[in-house]
Amino acid sequence: MEHGPGKKPDWLKIKLTSSASFASTKQLMNSQSLHTVCRSALCPNLHECWSRGTATFLLLGNVCTRTCRFCAVGKAANPPLVDPLEPKKIALAIQSMRLKHAVITSVTRDDIHDGGAQHWVNTIKAIRSINPFVSIECLIPDFQGKESALDLVMAERPDVLNHNIETVPSLYTKVRPQASYLASLRLLQRAKEIHGLSTKSGLMVGMGETMEEVRASLSDLTRHGCDMVTIGQYLQPSSEHLPVDRYITPEEFEQYRIIAESAGFRHVQSAPFVRSSYHAEAFYCDPV
Repeated sequence: MEHGPGKKPDWLKIKLTSSASFASTKQLMNSQSLHTVCRSALCPNLHECWSRGTATFLLLGNVCTRTCRFCAVGKAANPPLVDPLEPKKIALAIQSMRLKHAVITSVTRDDIHDGGAQHWVNTIKAIRSINPFVSIECLIPDFQGKESALDLVMAERPDVLNHNIETVPSLYTKVRPQASYLASLRLLQRAKEIHGLSTKSGLMVGMGETMEEVRASLSDLTRHGCDMVTIGQYLQPSSEHLPVDRYITPEEFEQYRIIAESAGFRHVQSAPFVRSSYHAEAFYCDPV
């Protein structure tokens, strides 16, 4: 039987606050039947972000075809059909929320021939048609490494192209059994070298990795053209998910920040509650 590290430390306790912005964001998502990674992935920052009137939109439904052991998003081999009106709904929601920087991500849809790449394109185009001055960050899946699908999305030139490696290579078979560490690195390299995009990735720590493994992965990311990185504490969504190996201290997160900056990233966020889209607008606004 696997055992976690026990009781959460004080630095992982959140004081929940709600505001008028939280209520209006929740009402908007519900009224338009929109999905957010905030809610589907049980993000610990949901109250803070929704209270600031920000959210990360989840494309292609809220059921994933992969069985990653860290993720709270629902899983099935044959998810429901994609809503063709979803791109316009998201574009209108961004307009209603008066966002300056929009973050969109998606579940992985290996059941669709292009992994949902065309739906991504339709969404980006819909957002820009209604919100021409909004910057767009796309946190994309790997599309099974299909270059045609990757190029379809990357050719739309999102302001930030985000793809998370999630963890170190030694943990991939346990954490991301249907993904490839090397494929994720190549995806980021393609975004940078072929499409000239601003690139971003993220890792979760506390799953059994060593500091040296994290240091090596950060070096791998910069060597493959990654500009920005997020590092946050893995939190077990339920008893059915991968247990937390240990809770990383705020002092260690500060060490990771220093290591990442020394590796050459131009923007780093490293703290227990950091997630890939947390304060994403600060990444985009940070000078190159």
